[in-house]
Amino acid sequence: MKAARSENGNVAIVDIGIPELTKTSILVQTEYSALSSGTELMVVQEKRTTFLGYSATGIVREVGSGITHIKTGQRIACYGVPTHSEYFMANKHSVSIVPEHVDPREAAFAGIGTIAIQALRQADLHFGESVVVLGLGLLGQMVAQIAKAAAYHVIGVDLIEERCRIAEQVGIHADFHSPEEVKEYIRQITDGEGVDCVIICASSKNHRLIDQGLEWIRDRGKIIIVGDTHTEFDRNAMFNKEAQITISRAGGPGRYDESYEKEGHDYPYSYVRWTMNRNLGEYVRLLADHRLNLQPLITGIYRLEEIESVYSSTRSAPQNSMGNLIAF
Repeated sequence: MKAARSENGNVAIVDIGIPELTKTSILVQTEYSALSSGTELMVVQEKRTTFLGYSATGIVREVGSGITHIKTGQRIACYGVPTHSEYFMANKHSVSIVPEHVDPREAAFAGIGTIAIQALRQADLHFGESVVVLGLGLLGQMVAQIAKAAAYHVIGVDLIEERCRIAEQVGIHADFHSPEEVKEYIRQITDGEGVDCVIICASSKNHRLIDQGLEWIRDRGKIIIVGDTHTEFDRNAMFNKEAQITISRAGGPGRYDESYEKEGHDYPYSYVRWTMNRNLGEYVRLLADHRLNLQPLITGIYRLEEIESVYSSTRSAPQNSMGNLIAF
């Protein structure tokens, strides 16, 4: 089978054997695999040697003897294993069944959606509270849509006007003007108190985005870091608001835990309510209930052989690239 692999700063399409099934794994024939303009580009630029992709949808072809909740022939959404290949081997906790009426192209963004959900878990917002999503790339758009589905007051901010217009298509207030204009809008909707949380989805090494967020939040508000940004900030600004600043790691508890991902050991439901797999299932539920609209985010569907050119165009013209898929 063909698969995409990062090698010395380049992307190679290689022929490899179909992975062998294990007791706790699932063999999936890929339908669509979503490209990540953040993580994957970073992997290539850092010249790591690894297979690419982590978010996809496909049809189950074989199921390990230790798997009872997944059947052959079912469509699943996957997060957390390399997926830019004709087949991929999934783990027990890295998949969720996709109902027949759900668009498989939208389901393919399950990995990014799961990460977005975990960011909102870290924010720990309550009904009626407000959040600024700073950075409206693919991940930021999904954070904003999920926050809107949860009935929070949502404000999207990005320097690229096209991204703000996409957010506005699905009913999210978005602003690409100066930070002061954003601050004035926040003042109006919060009676001058500030928003409860700012979720930073932007990736920037040129701006201290945490300082920007500290201006927008209320006293004892929160900053959640999701994007690859500087973690420097004004200590006095944080002290004056007794702000909480934290980072959101991937898709939730269980991610990067070998006993969870590889061996299939779950965390007790009563102690860890929202694991990576439970967040993944919630993403699929939101699609099934028509709470999300990802059609405006899908900007291109490509063949596997075109993947390197897609990465290049994403780097050179991010305003024209949002949700890209590889079709198999």
